[in-house]
Amino acid sequence: MNNIPLVIASSNEGKIKEFQKLLQDFPFNLKTQPLGLEIDETGKTFRENARIKAITVSKEIGDLSLADDSGLCVESLGGAPGVYSSRYANSDKERIEKLLAELQPFTNRKAKFECALCVASGENVLIEVTGFCEGLITFSPKGKNGFGYDPVFEVSGFGETFAQMNYKKKKQIGHRGNAFKLLKPELKKLLTSLAD
Repeated sequence: MNNIPLVIASSNEGKIKEFQKLLQDFPFNLKTQPLGLEIDETGKTFRENARIKAITVSKEIGDLSLADDSGLCVESLGGAPGVYSSRYANSDKERIEKLLAELQPFTNRKAKFECALCVASGENVLIEVTGFCEGLITFSPKGKNGFGYDPVFEVSGFGETFAQMNYKKKKQIGHRGNAFKLLKPELKKLLTSLAD
């Protein structure tokens, strides 16, 4: 069972590279979703959005598809920015500024990153998992690595933001890494069932 086509349901270069690294030990022939394929992320949760993306891409291409949806949920803001994390403002810098401004009246700075992964074949959802990483929102950005909200997300128990960590450490303790730890055994089961 080699070279099973698996489409990464994303047009985000960084995300595609991350999945290529995470999936290198699996016998998948990784493909990217068709250029120009627009997907309406109408879900109310990360899990719903991951499902929408995986099913849409799998139906379009006819192969297995893996999608993720992830973002930041801040307790004092009722879970915002949540599924709107990437659409919260126009740039990473503006998103961070808006978040810090909205958090000013609150003492509770608890937050978590969430990542939902979904594998679909046509209309059928084959695997769904969700990983989390708990932390706090800092009062100002720290660190130069990462992207998005990484400079203001301090990981619980580590005393540093995602942007202060190297890629390897972030991968081990981050939400996508945690979701992937749950995905791996499910992928192995799926490959076994495909081989039968």
